[in-house]
Amino acid sequence: MITALVHGIILAFGLILPLGVQNIFIFNQGVQQLNIWRCMPSVITAGLCDTLLIILAVSGVSALVSTIHALKLIVMTAGILFLLYMGWNIWSSKTHIQESVLTMTSKKQIMFAASVSLLNPHAILDTVGVIGTNSLAYSGVDKLVFTLSCISVSWIWFIGLALAGRIVGKVNASGYIQQLINKGSAIIIWLIALYLASTLLL
Repeated sequence: MITALVHGIILAFGLILPLGVQNIFIFNQGVQQLNIWRCMPSVITAGLCDTLLIILAVSGVSALVSTIHALKLIVMTAGILFLLYMGWNIWSSKTHIQESVLTMTSKKQIMFAASVSLLNPHAILDTVGVIGTNSLAYSGVDKLVFTLSCISVSWIWFIGLALAGRIVGKVNASGYIQQLINKGSAIIIWLIALYLASTLLL
């Protein structure tokens, strides 16, 4: 049981740590909102989406879907286009993403958080290919512990990311640090999109 717990924590943390559209969105929420509670619609939505993907991966449902070549091709292509679009949005405007986050209603926050969580093929492939595959090593209670540990890491990470954004927002009124983060994040997002495109072509 302890092995499954530690395995799940380390694995989930390793997957969620790299910057991506989802992480950038949650971080920007923390920077721009007046308090941490106004970030909660996005944080909760991102957490629920990750929970869903992890459960589907561990249960084997997502792996079954990924074997359907045509469906996988459609999802990958749509996801690559989405990543290219989001990368350009983040890169091209200093305030566009931040302003859109600030003026979003709770409903729009939920929709946006769901889109960056569920339309990211890199995250989906990581969940299916890594968490789903590693879960095969366990059964019964151990598999449940492994699953819950992966889910817990996602929730803790998103809350921590929003809190970190709130701290940066307080000490960085000019927005310079956030602009640098956004530029770097846009490059990372484009590299992920190019990597996924290369896997399709190969």
